[in-house]
Amino acid sequence: MHINRSVLSQQHRVQHYATASDAFGFFNQLTSPDLLDTLESTLPDHRERLFPPTETLSMFLAQALKPDRSCQNIVNDAAVKRLTHGLPQCSTKTGGYCKARQRLPLSMVTGMVRHTGRQIAAQAPDKWRWYGRRVRLVDGTTVTLADTQANQATYPQQSGQKPGLGFPICRIVGVTCLSSGAVLDAAIGGFKGKGSGEQALLRTLLDTFESGDVMLGDAFYGTYFLLAELQSRNVDALFEQHGSRRRSTDFRRGKKLGSRDHLITLTKPKIRPQWMTVEQYESEPDTLTVRELEVGGRVLMTTLTCPNAIPKSALKDLYQRRWQVELDLRNIKTTLGMETLSCKTPKMGEKEMWVYLLAYNLIRLIMAQSALMADVLPRTLSFKHTLQLWLAWSGAQIQSDDQDNITGLLALVAEQSIGNRPGRIEPRAVKRRPKPYPMLTESRLLARAKVRKYGHPKKLK
Repeated sequence: MHINRSVLSQQHRVQHYATASDAFGFFNQLTSPDLLDTLESTLPDHRERLFPPTETLSMFLAQALKPDRSCQNIVNDAAVKRLTHGLPQCSTKTGGYCKARQRLPLSMVTGMVRHTGRQIAAQAPDKWRWYGRRVRLVDGTTVTLADTQANQATYPQQSGQKPGLGFPICRIVGVTCLSSGAVLDAAIGGFKGKGSGEQALLRTLLDTFESGDVMLGDAFYGTYFLLAELQSRNVDALFEQHGSRRRSTDFRRGKKLGSRDHLITLTKPKIRPQWMTVEQYESEPDTLTVRELEVGGRVLMTTLTCPNAIPKSALKDLYQRRWQVELDLRNIKTTLGMETLSCKTPKMGEKEMWVYLLAYNLIRLIMAQSALMADVLPRTLSFKHTLQLWLAWSGAQIQSDDQDNITGLLALVAEQSIGNRPGRIEPRAVKRRPKPYPMLTESRLLARAKVRKYGHPKKLK
């Protein structure tokens, strides 16, 4: 029989570290007193129902993790479990569960996401850090919601689309931990309108950053006032230079630090932004000193100004790791399925988004402990592999109080590692052709009326 030596070596390493670590204790942090206290503090006053808040949240999480995310599927699952455990039977109608989800406080879900994010980040050992610093990734994305009047009123569709053809769209900006991938906080807003831009949403998340952190983001975030605010909080930053400023970059000016690497002085913009008060504008520093450098065809801008402490090559490697936030968003939107929210109202849509983030963090919690036991970095483990294992584990109804079972699960998580392919380039195209149906160019109501009158149009060839 062929033996995969790399897998065998990984298993031995996991078993070695399992004897020196409390896998059982870490795994039970999912139901630790600290986590339960956080949950209990956000519970609303409620009477005993078929779906109390804690069970409702658990079912909501299961929806986010399962391939079939319908309310009917999760209610059917609950009904079968009650039947197999000898509990009183319940109806398979979804009305009671949907009302229970509406009663679930949003603050309860958001508090759990932030708590688990801090919990995972706190577990990160020093060797996971970059030059001993905590690096926080920032990026924005959009998701669509169900096409209802309520959602359209709060999150209007793109202005270039005809009424009835587009979907409500909202913008999300998140802060994730580079070492573990955990979501630390997020903000949601409309796709357009006052206060809906990524910069505005990020300003509401600045308290997530602690003194000594490093913010890592793309060219969209490198503005004067954000850099000034981060400097006042003792937070460093690394961004790509915005294209509009890159054309004016002249490495012959400023204080030369090396080849195409210098310090420059930025001057406070003379025009005050609309979102900033006069007092805030006047309190901002008149100048900022930042470092500009060109690496790998990019011009980077950073407040890490000492070339001896942080060499040019280290900044190049760090910015290449910014791509991890794109992978995190892919895991949340594509692997978990948050790309299209299904709830019919803005309030429930926002709650649904936070439930997806909580489900994502719980998977990251398992990956972090597996990485500790296998003595590897969490970023080398597969999110989808861990999700599949967790679904199989929970579906098998394995006893979670068995130390050997927990260690075995974490060992399975560590068996699969993802490839390290820096600079990988793939075409943004699909090979499989879509079904030959024409695009919908009018409201569905009008299209149905035409089908009744004229019949279905012929398929495209």
